[in-house]
Amino acid sequence: MNWHVYIILCSDDTLYTGITTDIERRMREHANGRGAKYFRGREPKQLLYLESGHDRSTASKREMSIKGMKRADKQLMIVSVAEKGPL
Repeated sequence: MNWHVYIILCSDDTLYTGITTDIERRMREHANGRGAKYFRGREPKQLLYLESGHDRSTASKREMSIKGMKRADKQLMIVSVAEKGPL
């Protein structure tokens, strides 16, 4: 199965990182307050980063790696991908 790693900009300007097999469904869940408790009191504003083609194990490891990054490093990664074109 194809797993995606993603980063969302939240309404409080924080960055949320997660994994899913269906990014459109997951974005709807976040927007409707279902799924991650992180979105209680926050709303997703924009999908900033999407990395596809992983198996679940690799996606989970990548998610943890990104979650361990400093915000500035995440922003550099997002900018470098954005310069290549839209998601």
